[in-house]
Amino acid sequence: MTDSPGILFTILAFLLVIGPLIFVHELGHYLAGRWCGVKADVFSIGFGREIAGYTDSRGTRWKLGWIPMGGYVKFAGDMNPASVPTPEWLALPPEERAKTFQAKPVWQRFLIVFAGPFTNFVVAIGIFMAFFAVYGAPRTPSVVSAVIEGSPAARAGMQPGDRIVAIEGRPIERFDDLADMIRFRPDERLRIDLVRGSETRSLFVVPVANVERDRFGNEFRKGTIGVMSGPQVVVPVPLHELPVEATRQTFGIVRMMVDTLGQIVTGRRSVKELGGPIKIAQVSGQQASLGLLNFVMLMALISINLGFINLLPIPMLDGGHLVFYLFEGIARRPVPERAMEWAFRSGLAVLLSFMIFVTLNDILSLGALERLAGLIG
Repeated sequence: MTDSPGILFTILAFLLVIGPLIFVHELGHYLAGRWCGVKADVFSIGFGREIAGYTDSRGTRWKLGWIPMGGYVKFAGDMNPASVPTPEWLALPPEERAKTFQAKPVWQRFLIVFAGPFTNFVVAIGIFMAFFAVYGAPRTPSVVSAVIEGSPAARAGMQPGDRIVAIEGRPIERFDDLADMIRFRPDERLRIDLVRGSETRSLFVVPVANVERDRFGNEFRKGTIGVMSGPQVVVPVPLHELPVEATRQTFGIVRMMVDTLGQIVTGRRSVKELGGPIKIAQVSGQQASLGLLNFVMLMALISINLGFINLLPIPMLDGGHLVFYLFEGIARRPVPERAMEWAFRSGLAVLLSFMIFVTLNDILSLGALERLAGLIG
């Protein structure tokens, strides 16, 4: 029997997570556009028919759509990612044309698009800064206090007192860094560099997969090598170090996302571990039921995910636009219109296929099909 919050509570928690994060993402685009002198026609949270909205003194329509699964800012002239002038754009008076997205130099268009994902990272950094300012930052030296008999670490020759300094050439400063590296690499052969006394050694360890289940019934496949750390201490973080510590935490999570995505692409992790909107809603309800702190930390993680996903070089996403602008900046000419058309068609197909896949993944992980089959049977 697993604890599970009600469906209405889950939906509310999901909206309270995703709504503000979509807003700050689009606000990043909007503010960068204003700084560059681009007029925004529409600022929308959600898609579909407008259920509420107003028009400000600048002529921007701020509105709420009835499908809360995203948002957008429509800038004046923002209708042709290939930067190819259209008859409608050429017909605009010069003063109006100067305020359009396409009239801006490529570096400004790049900045406007990049500002959305960047704002998501800034939000996460701000949350971590607040957390570290109030509670301090947990730190554990990368020193092995105990080695479990018969474990991969024991078979490799690791001993208590060993100080881990690197895994696969990546520096390790804290035991948390060690745990993060091992957790996402089950069944991989890893080189571990350590210091024993005054001697530096290198060992090879293959983490075993350990399947864990939380109180909600969610399963997680994690790598483990069978070593234990010393006691963790929470240390105060000086005010001037908060941005650095929070940024390190944020991009440590990004690095884990990159590693995990690479493992899924190469087949080292199951695609069943991918989640979509239903899974996000489920986890939002679970974390909200555990308290405000858990909920806010989840918002930081989701914000990082939004920033990371939007930077993927896929047409239709911010990252795809950034690739086109990089090409334009280097080649001194826009991407050919025909190539742009096919890129966006393929990008749309990829995104739709991915959304269908992760939604089915979510449904299967919840066991909905099995319960339906049981009802029919």
